[in-house]
Amino acid sequence: MVFNGDLTLTEKFEAIKPFANDEHFAIREKAWFVMRGAILENLEESIAILSKWSEEEDPNLRCFASEATRPRGVWTKHINELKESLELALSILEPLKSYKEKYVQDSVGNWLNDASKTKPEWVENLCKN
Repeated sequence: MVFNGDLTLTEKFEAIKPFANDEHFAIREKAWFVMRGAILENLEESIAILSKWSEEEDPNLRCFASEATRPRGVWTKHINELKESLELALSILEPLKSYKEKYVQDSVGNWLNDASKTKPEWVENLCKN
C-alpha cells in the first residue's frame, strides 16, 4: 500500500485501520510496516492517535498500537527517540497492561523486551508498579 502524499497522518491511520483489524496476522503485520515511516516522522502525533487505539474494544487495534511503536521493531527501523524516552509510549502501554487477550499481552511483552535492551531498569520499575 502506498499513501497519497496529500493525506494527513490521521487520514493515513484511518486508511490503514481496516488492515490493522484484519483477521489474518500477516495483513496486520504489513499494516505495521506500512505505517512505521509515518510514525517515525511524526512520533508524538502518532502516539496520541495510537493511545486512543490502545483503548479500542478490538484486540487487533490494541495490538497494532503496541506493535507499531515497538522501539526495536522486528525487520523495521528502530525508533531511536522512543528508545531514549520510553515514557513517551506510556499512554499506549497503560491501557494494555491488564488486557485479557493473549495476543495483546504478547505484544506488550514484545514491546517491553525491546525496551529492556536499552533501559532494563525502566522496564523493571514499570513492571513493579
